[in-house]
Amino acid sequence: METIRQKQVAELVKRNFSMVLQEEGGYIYGTSVLVSVTGVKMSPDLNIAKIYLSVYNTEDKQTVILEMEDQLARLRQSLGNRLKKHVRRVPEIALYLDDTIDEMYRVNDLFNRLHDEGAMGTEEEE
Repeated sequence: METIRQKQVAELVKRNFSMVLQEEGGYIYGTSVLVSVTGVKMSPDLNIAKIYLSVYNTEDKQTVILEMEDQLARLRQSLGNRLKKHVRRVPEIALYLDDTIDEMYRVNDLFNRLHDEGAMGTEEEE
């Protein structure tokens, strides 16, 4: 169970890392790609931040994450500049691809197909 402090720091990291991506993301993965921070989970000792990202406007989402991991020191430094008044130690960053939105669209598409097939099946029975 997350403590109140973990939730506070996670929200702080989420807000500030989003701003870092707005400022420096274009240099790392290009201006046509959109990256959104969907969630942050902090370790109990607040030393590790698991950052979950959604990637849009590209088919190769994992490549964008790998490009960001290559520039992780730069991203962490920029995050540290924003967090230095709020935390004693800037957490290590671990990036994860959050594909829940893609899964939602896939499941929704399956339901739509089932609904369409079901509607066709009832018309044939009449």
